[in-house]
Amino acid sequence: MTAPIPPSRHFASSLRYSNQAYLRQVGHPLRPRQVAFVLLEHFSMMAFTSAVDALVTANLLNRTELYRCWTFSVDGGAVVSDLGIQITVDAPLEALVPEELDQLILCGGFRTHLVVPPLLLARLREAARKPGLILGGLWNGSYLLARAGLLDGYACTVHPENRAGLEESCPRVGLLPSPYVIDRDRASCAGASSALGMMLALLRREQGEELVRGIEELLSCDRVGEAPERPMLALVASPLLPPSLQAVLELMKSNIEEPLALDELARYVGRSRRQIDRLFQRHMGTTPSRYYLELRITHARRLLMQTNQPITSVAVACGFACATHFSHCYRDFFGVSPRQARQANLALGRC
Repeated sequence: MTAPIPPSRHFASSLRYSNQAYLRQVGHPLRPRQVAFVLLEHFSMMAFTSAVDALVTANLLNRTELYRCWTFSVDGGAVVSDLGIQITVDAPLEALVPEELDQLILCGGFRTHLVVPPLLLARLREAARKPGLILGGLWNGSYLLARAGLLDGYACTVHPENRAGLEESCPRVGLLPSPYVIDRDRASCAGASSALGMMLALLRREQGEELVRGIEELLSCDRVGEAPERPMLALVASPLLPPSLQAVLELMKSNIEEPLALDELARYVGRSRRQIDRLFQRHMGTTPSRYYLELRITHARRLLMQTNQPITSVAVACGFACATHFSHCYRDFFGVSPRQARQANLALGRC
């Protein structure tokens, strides 16, 4: 007898990233990876929260704790961020035990004093001796790592304001003009906006592409860029897709309660059924009918989690004529019945 396919494999398209937090996970880490953030005076609040957000979201999507975060300050007292907000830390730096850590991240900011206190220097050098421990710096945190002699022979980046000083004082450091740099067991980012990118790159290396794509789906849905008037990417088809495929995807999204036949979809966009099949295989990695089902089951999951509609009403709203068939489909995708999924969601306090 062949082993059953894990539920997460039932999503053949990119919709699996939207549903990742609700899929049963096949394996659990032996222990969460321990990440210490050392907050320096006037640290960048945005850089710090972006980095932590990536790790917390990873935990949420995996439904088990992959990362455990701790905060430290040099003297153990509250630290004033660049916004003037005081942040209470978990422990003083003297309580930090590098042997228990997997990552140690220095959080700097525009006004952070660029002198390494003796206690911090000792902890950093102790941490650098542990094999596999990643030392990182946010904003000008990498400047302090370099001044401690811990970036010699490594590539790194730093905020543009601090480039000249780092180049002059640490000639053995390979300074790059990149937003973030990861070189073996060293990581650095130049500012607040690149902190998320740095942490996602570390997550990609440690946890794989699948989890990172799910995090990006959640955290980057409202990325503005140069056109704030554009609809959010999560709500429209990618502009990089062929126009006829974009049109089919929009038709599917607009016709969930009463799904259109695939021949109708092809006729509406002026293409043959065979052409639509090829477009989906090439760009979506699945068939049109499979994608349409995944779209409907994703919509059903959202209605189950976010409304009090009866399960039979959710089934009808998502194009399932029979509640029993809907329940079987839902279990195929998520490993639990709609009722069990709603109860678990209520227990987690997501509603």
